[in-house]
Amino acid sequence: MNNISHWADGMAVLDLLPSNPLQEPARLAWTAMLNRYSHFQIATWGSLLIHEVAYFTICLPGFLAQFIPAMRKYKIQQSKTETWQGQWRCLQLLLFSHFFVQLPMIACTFHCAEFLGLNYSWETMPNWWALLAQCAGCAVVEDTWHYFLHRLLHHPRLYRHVHKIHHRYTVIVLVFFHCIQTMTTASQELVLHIMTCLCYVQAPFGLQAEYAHPVETITLGFGFFLGLLLFASHMALLWAWVLCRLLETIDVHSGYDWPWNPLHVLPGYAGSRYHDFHHENFVGNYSSTFIWWDWLFGTDGAYREKQKLVQKEMNKKCK
Repeated sequence: MNNISHWADGMAVLDLLPSNPLQEPARLAWTAMLNRYSHFQIATWGSLLIHEVAYFTICLPGFLAQFIPAMRKYKIQQSKTETWQGQWRCLQLLLFSHFFVQLPMIACTFHCAEFLGLNYSWETMPNWWALLAQCAGCAVVEDTWHYFLHRLLHHPRLYRHVHKIHHRYTVIVLVFFHCIQTMTTASQELVLHIMTCLCYVQAPFGLQAEYAHPVETITLGFGFFLGLLLFASHMALLWAWVLCRLLETIDVHSGYDWPWNPLHVLPGYAGSRYHDFHHENFVGNYSSTFIWWDWLFGTDGAYREKQKLVQKEMNKKCK
């Protein structure tokens, strides 16, 4: 009974808040969408549209920052700069992945939504705070899946064939990997080590967040849908979760540590500097969103040591 009364009190407080001026226009737009398009069109083409618009919109600040000298001080790897060639190659594979790998996955989402009986109506849509809570649950589930699978993808037998693409941007290297299959194991390891030193092109940038091998896109992407299977009751959660996930993954790949980033207030949020260390060193910091799993299994040790050294250098300068 106490829990019920506390819940009722919370609802009463929410009722006292001023009404959302965007609620009525949003309701009209949502109703018009339902009247004009089928559930398949909404779940598939609507989701693709939201994904593409959100992805490139969120990438825009980081892309523009490379042309603004005042933003240079926020770049994490100061010695690494973006190149037009690298960004163009990234965009090519990215668009291929979006339309030939992720779109079929989105189409499958519609059938899963039908099987689970997800609602589309405005009347059954969860409140904004309920959607945020569900997105938080999805983030915890996805982060767990991502940590263990991402760590597995760094196994030497998988890394060079799958995950290495996410850490490198030159097509020449991919062809090179195919050519060295005829070499002995010792020769392969030596040449791969040399190529890793020579072909490391640049620090991560926002556009590169979903730049990956199709196998990685599918396997890591499955973690995105796990939370939906557990928490989703309405199609609106799919779109809300898409926005939250893109905001997070583009932020950690941006290559910039913005001091005003509102995501820093989230408990246990990893952030761009945390994930940038992974791209710079190729090991450790395997989590996607939070730091919990890395802390629990000790895979953030090198990062913590580096942070201690950085802090010591700062303290010396302050003296």
